[in-house]
Amino acid sequence: MERGEQSDAWWDEDLARFQRYARLEQGRSEHTVRAYRSDISSLLAYATAQGARGLAGIDLGVLRDWMARLHAAGAAPATLARRAAAVRTFFGWAKRDGLIETDPAARLLAPRRGRRLPAVLQRGQVERLLADASDLAQPGVESEPAQAADQVAPPGGARAADDPSGRALALRDTALLELLYATGIRVSELTGLDVDDVDLGRRTLRVVGKGDKERTVPFGAPAAGAVHRWVTAGRPVLAADAHAHGRTAHGSALLLGRRGGRLDPRQARQVVADRLRALGDTAATGPHALRHTAATHLLDGGADLRAVQELLGHSSLATTQLYTHVSVDRLRANYQRAHPRA
Repeated sequence: MERGEQSDAWWDEDLARFQRYARLEQGRSEHTVRAYRSDISSLLAYATAQGARGLAGIDLGVLRDWMARLHAAGAAPATLARRAAAVRTFFGWAKRDGLIETDPAARLLAPRRGRRLPAVLQRGQVERLLADASDLAQPGVESEPAQAADQVAPPGGARAADDPSGRALALRDTALLELLYATGIRVSELTGLDVDDVDLGRRTLRVVGKGDKERTVPFGAPAAGAVHRWVTAGRPVLAADAHAHGRTAHGSALLLGRRGGRLDPRQARQVVADRLRALGDTAATGPHALRHTAATHLLDGGADLRAVQELLGHSSLATTQLYTHVSVDRLRANYQRAHPRA
């Protein structure tokens, strides 16, 4: 049961045990565990309305009827695929745990997700994005053209030279953007980094990804310079600010918020969204666009597909192959524009 929830449904104990399994044994995030609970509760409530009083009373027909009703209600293919995956995971666990003899979800299918190609920045757009961020971190330049969720504009539009905290935030945002593009890591992986996870000498990050899998990710000189400036000239300012106002700064986090705590993914997404919006000529909207862009530019430059898979932390090569479609589409578009007999 989640805190604050009350229920006397027959499946509460089984679902709570499954949540513990997903959290502790599978290493799923709290976000994933909450999504599992929502999806599986939906199915179990439907099955109960059809007369089921236990997991053994749910068969493949009930599961298919449930999926059909979701589809008729307008659920998107991606939603149906996610719910089917959650139910398959749940019943697979229930069978292994001895709660049921046969797994009714083993043959449950869902509509295939549409393969939507991700928005990708052009190289020139990346250069402008990072140049703008770098300019904002210089003394005498306004620190925030679009305020991030954890930032407060300095009184009277003060410039960064007169606002050490504003300049510190600009240094942080530059390091954030440089690392996201240089490494292609997820925003949750970035905000989870500690100072000790960064090796500036070797230009590598120690990243903990999905399923608590650890990997080493390289980055280049521009990102190294941005991180060095943030750690030496920006981070101490926000930490000192926090202490001056009676708050305790997060001692190990690489990226800090204005109040000195670890920067959370929501705040990081806002920073990226504001910077991308300021470009004015891209459909890219958030940190994942920089991940897509990094992967596509690596493949465009001749990087090996499996090396990119390792860099991104993909468990399946098929996921990484999506970026080859992006590269081929870009090549085709360039060909059609340039070749006289295209």
